[in-house]
Amino acid sequence: MQQEHSRKVKIPFVFILKIIGVIISLSVVFMFPRTSDNEVIYQALKGINSFLIPSIVLSVIRVLIISVYNARHANRDVRGNFVLGINRLTAIINTILFVIAAMVTFGINPIDFLTSLTFVAMAIAVLFRDYITNLLSGLFIMFSEQLSVGDRIKVGEHQGRIIDVTFANILLQNEEDDIVMVPNNQVFTHPMVNLSAHRSNLFTVKFELPLNLAIDIKTLEQAVQDTIRNHPNLDTENIPNLMVEEIGKDFVRYKIELYAVSSSNKLHRALENEVLREILIFEHDRTKSSAP
Repeated sequence: MQQEHSRKVKIPFVFILKIIGVIISLSVVFMFPRTSDNEVIYQALKGINSFLIPSIVLSVIRVLIISVYNARHANRDVRGNFVLGINRLTAIINTILFVIAAMVTFGINPIDFLTSLTFVAMAIAVLFRDYITNLLSGLFIMFSEQLSVGDRIKVGEHQGRIIDVTFANILLQNEEDDIVMVPNNQVFTHPMVNLSAHRSNLFTVKFELPLNLAIDIKTLEQAVQDTIRNHPNLDTENIPNLMVEEIGKDFVRYKIELYAVSSSNKLHRALENEVLREILIFEHDRTKSSAP
């Protein structure tokens, strides 16, 4: 039932609205001849059509490319950057089409306008050089097989899991769950390590305990290690130790790094729940034994 629900096709409301808009605008153009009285309306409809029609064609091409790509890689383990890159590139082209349509609406010839702004465009390119570089770097990352959303990477002094790639930044979620925005061009100008290439099975369990229970950490560590030892879904060659992350006024925050047998997020969550369940039992038993 869940698989059938996940396979339901999403209704492309925006695409449908574009088609309806084209039908209405073309109908008005053909039904009412162009005259001096309706020149403004005619020009506005011309601008609308110059955006909607190419945008519809672009949407169809985008769907076809993604469909062919998914069909060719249906039985292969691929990184999901291609679809992300196609979606971002489509957004850029749609923005350009919208600007051209706005020019057409106001009776401006886009070619003449761009020609007259050649030197201004060069100055803008110099002023926004860093942003343009980040944009191009972002496109290279999206269409590459080196990085993908979900990878754990280290770029310069920043390390974390990629949660998104935009035209300006790579969004990393670090070990403290902070979101770090790393400019795209740093991937090409700084040393970059893809930790997921060898450590994709690594995941971290974080928790905190009241300060009065933290003194019995050896007992907790032994209980967690007993849970991990000989676990069928964990790599138990090296039994990890609890690491103290932070000591607060009335709490201690810990973390433990574990290696699962696969990189499945579902498996990681299940294993994390097992470890946290053991910690809850420990906390309950210690709280109960210390009660008067």
